[in-house]
Amino acid sequence: MAQRVVTLLIDDITGEESEDVTNVQFSVAGTDFEIDLNDKNHAAFMNALAPYMEKGRRIKRSRKSGGSSARSSSSGGGDTAKIREWAKSQGHEVNERGRVPAHIRQAYEQAH
Repeated sequence: MAQRVVTLLIDDITGEESEDVTNVQFSVAGTDFEIDLNDKNHAAFMNALAPYMEKGRRIKRSRKSGGSSARSSSSGGGDTAKIREWAKSQGHEVNERGRVPAHIRQAYEQAH
């Protein structure tokens, strides 16, 4: 029996399927969040944060403290590509596109 796995990229705000979805990770008041946004909603999100990012200070978190830095990466972004490659080499099943599961990201960060 043949199987075909299809990954749909869905904007978390609109609930609509889109080919241009970007996964955005961010932190607010010590809580980490992750959201998938199409280009329009990603631009709106970044524009809303722009004045705060301009005046704010970047914080580098130590890997020893278990913190993860807030970051934005597209499904084909450099960090995501490295994580996918590492995950496959470690025997994890990971999709070619879309969100990389949090447990795989955490395993990658612990290994590096």
